[in-house]
Amino acid sequence: MKTDFKFSNLLGTVYRRGNLVYTEDGTCLLSPVGNRVTVFDLVNNKSHTLPFAHRQNIARIALHPNGQLLLTVDETGHAILSHFQRRIALYHFSLKGPVSALEFAPNGTHFAVALGRKIEVWKTPSTPGAAEGAADEEAGGLEFAPFIRYRQYVAHHDTVQNITWSSDSRFFLSASKDLTARIWSLDPEEGFTPTVLAGHRTGVYAAWFSHDQETIWTVSKDGALFRWQYLPPPDADPESVTEDDERWRISDRHYFFQDKANLTTAAFHPSSNILVTGFSNGLFMLHELPDFSEIHKLSISASDIDTVSINKTGEWLAFGSSALGQLLVWEWQSESYILKQQGHFDSMNALTYSPSGDRIITCADDGKIKVWDTASGFCIVTFTEHTSGVTACEFANRGNVLFTASLDGSVRAFDLIRYRCFRTFTAPKRLSFSSIAVDPSGEVVAAGSLDDFDVHIWSVQTGQLLDQLSGHEGPVSSLAFAPNGGHLVSGSWDRTVRIWSVFARTQTSEPLQMQADVLCVAVSPDSKQAAVSTLDGQLTFWSLDEGSQQTGLDGRRDVSGGRKITDRRTAANAAGTKSFSTLAYSADGTVVLAGGNSKFICLYSVETGVLLHKYTVSVNLSLDGTQEFLNSRLFTEAGPQGLIDETGDASDLEDRQDKSLPGAKRGDAAQRKAMPEVRVPGVAFSTTGRAFCAATTEGLMVYSLDSGVQFDPFDLDMDVTPQNTLQTLKDNDYLKALVMAFRLNSTPLTTHVYRSIPSQSIPLVVRSLPVVYLERMLRLVASESEKSPHLELNLLWLEALLRTHGRVLKERQGDFADVVRMAQRAVTKLQTEILRVADQNSYMIDYLLAQPRKQSAEDRLVKRLAAGDENAGDESMDGHKEEGEGEGEGEWIGLE
Repeated sequence: MKTDFKFSNLLGTVYRRGNLVYTEDGTCLLSPVGNRVTVFDLVNNKSHTLPFAHRQNIARIALHPNGQLLLTVDETGHAILSHFQRRIALYHFSLKGPVSALEFAPNGTHFAVALGRKIEVWKTPSTPGAAEGAADEEAGGLEFAPFIRYRQYVAHHDTVQNITWSSDSRFFLSASKDLTARIWSLDPEEGFTPTVLAGHRTGVYAAWFSHDQETIWTVSKDGALFRWQYLPPPDADPESVTEDDERWRISDRHYFFQDKANLTTAAFHPSSNILVTGFSNGLFMLHELPDFSEIHKLSISASDIDTVSINKTGEWLAFGSSALGQLLVWEWQSESYILKQQGHFDSMNALTYSPSGDRIITCADDGKIKVWDTASGFCIVTFTEHTSGVTACEFANRGNVLFTASLDGSVRAFDLIRYRCFRTFTAPKRLSFSSIAVDPSGEVVAAGSLDDFDVHIWSVQTGQLLDQLSGHEGPVSSLAFAPNGGHLVSGSWDRTVRIWSVFARTQTSEPLQMQADVLCVAVSPDSKQAAVSTLDGQLTFWSLDEGSQQTGLDGRRDVSGGRKITDRRTAANAAGTKSFSTLAYSADGTVVLAGGNSKFICLYSVETGVLLHKYTVSVNLSLDGTQEFLNSRLFTEAGPQGLIDETGDASDLEDRQDKSLPGAKRGDAAQRKAMPEVRVPGVAFSTTGRAFCAATTEGLMVYSLDSGVQFDPFDLDMDVTPQNTLQTLKDNDYLKALVMAFRLNSTPLTTHVYRSIPSQSIPLVVRSLPVVYLERMLRLVASESEKSPHLELNLLWLEALLRTHGRVLKERQGDFADVVRMAQRAVTKLQTEILRVADQNSYMIDYLLAQPRKQSAEDRLVKRLAAGDENAGDESMDGHKEEGEGEGEGEWIGLE
């Protein structure tokens, strides 16, 4: 089995803090999620997370106007310059201070950054083909110092909150908390002096130029909107006014009347004169300027709206709320949501894959169960039936039924076809369930609790409690059914693992004695082995048939890592991280995945006990437990600096006030929100073995074998070039051309060769195809079937592959399960589309046949004669011609 898994996507978190940025075409939205950036494709309904990560949470992002360079800055001012399309980090740089605003010039040659009350303008590093505006830089040339500071502007007396460039990139506006906005020029301009726009009573949030740059709009925190124009004094004589008397003056004032709510964000679209404002009560307003006519007012959140962004066409508005982790994209003209996503409010507790592998289910302390689509990365449904934290979730192998256990004392069953809860299981007394296991047939569900020592078993059909398995002398921490349904394995804090025969006549159990409290148990796919993790960091493997220990390993050194800010000991000696709290077998049972309350995920070989890979979940210093060594300068007389609540010293009153109601929050009330601990409460392998996911503090992290857009050549030599491949294709050597395209691993070239092979040559090419290329060939056919219009060609390829290599695909199911599932999904999609088109055509034909047609004179004559009309023959002969030549006359009859 391949073990070179790479990070591919981050689900479960859609927005943390910072600003949202649209791409130039307006189809993609960039959102900062912790220390990473996620890209949401709003047209194709997909999302992906960029592979590079900061050491702190990201505060500001900016995208170059040509769409190639992405600049991200974290809370401490560390910047990463990356290539957006290729997803590669190009350069790391420190701006030496927290950044409050960041903006590229429209021509792309400079970018402005606000560092407190200071503004700095830097030259944009050149990229190949992106240095049109820089005459002194060579296009595509390498730079020794990519970041060159161009100018520095110091005149504000408080933090600069917003920077806006003019359309010609000669001037820019800055808005500050010192109640003023200022106009700056990039280069010295003749007759221009930096101008101060003063008149607001609270901090100015933003300032913008109009489309013709004749008007400036400024908006402040108290909801005041000022219009500035270049005018003479209002009481001056028009005939005696000179150019020296004209200056920027307030020509109009407007106010947003929001009681007990302040303006938190605003955005302006100059070409359409649309102003969007968000407030601290979750309300946003849409106005058209300069008339200040209100277009929309809508409440979209229960907390502050932190940021708003408008795409280039002015149609889509993106809103982000960090308190609840919400991300919304709203089309204001049609008043409809393009995107509406929200992550878990509290930390996740468990996760599981669906049997088909295309869904991931997560549950958290906020009482919500979310279903995530692995292909798109979006949450497709959220269940809120539980009234307290959900601790465990498990799928039934047959049917789309999900079972969850919660601290509210209930176990629920959800139908994932109709998306509803259809069964609720409860115990005779109120218990907080912490573990769950489902029989493979889906007929029996078992749950364990930390409040009781019994294992409760219910019937799914009737919902009745069938039995309470007693035998443990401590709380039940983990449950797992064998995949063949023969045994139920339970682990407890009484240092035993018991194997139950649930369907036998006698409810006997065989205890397996451990050396410490049992934290987690997992059963291998062949139902012959169980993996047990204990509190002392040992991972042991037991035979279920013989009840004896087979192998074991010490994982304390592997899993321990990361020192919390309250630890008195070093990371190597801390006891809290030296055990595994979650285990998962791979689909073939050769490796086991283990995670715990640390920043590491370990991948072990079951047979040899060797550590195959060690994955670091996060390097984010905003989380507790990611550092190996603590900085002594962060220790104060009051304790660690990270635990000191500094909100009471905030300059704004609403930031100092805590408006949350006591007892109204779900989850752990004592859980830290400012600096949560890094941990891995759940891991799971996909059914294909090509990916695994981990529930972490950062979110739902997906690691995959197919995560790369990188260049990955296969059996490459000097003669294999794109030119030689095309020439080989022209010489009608189709198999060789296809193999050369596979070796180059170029998707456009492979697709071109695939579509150029004649249909009559497909069986011969497939018959001679080496087995080593079979997986790539199947993957290519499956992807082409989903997106290309060549329906018959794709089906011919697929039929030839299955006829010729069907035996290989059956014998090596573990290697080809993923691509076979892709092909099956593509065929099912094609079948559905063809049936839909056929149904539409049949309905259209029935409709056309049912339409009336004009009745001829002969038909009327026959009809009248059949009715016994003796004068029908004479009248019809006289008026035959006239009636036949007239338009719009005659009788209409239906088609038989």
